[in-house]
Amino acid sequence: MKRTATAHWEGDLKSGKGSLSTQSTTLNQTQYSFKTRFEDGVGTNPEELLAAAHAGCFTMAVSAALGQAGFTATSLDTTAAITMENLVITASHLSIRGAVPDINDEQFQQIVKGAEQNCLVSKALSIAITSDATLI
Repeated sequence: MKRTATAHWEGDLKSGKGSLSTQSTTLNQTQYSFKTRFEDGVGTNPEELLAAAHAGCFTMAVSAALGQAGFTATSLDTTAAITMENLVITASHLSIRGAVPDINDEQFQQIVKGAEQNCLVSKALSIAITSDATLI
């Protein structure tokens, strides 16, 4: 399986602008620029997209691990925070809230820690990855 995305850019780094599109067309000429990456602006940026990818992958990994342990979540909500320092992506922190019937907090924490290290995006990243979990 291969997934694709495209980027288009016009102009110099600071005043230029670009667009991102994905094979699925979920992103279809979505705007990105220096301002959306390093300041405030309308559009997206690579770090935001990395955070979305990590949050989605991790949440699915938690759901899969819950299923393997005999549990089904009512809901799982994850926030991924990507840290960039001196133009280097240094960390991703995953914060998940889960409503999972019949599971205890220790079981939930253990499943989350396993998914933190084993989701496909985590495995692709060579940065510090941490997580915290709240069972609701």
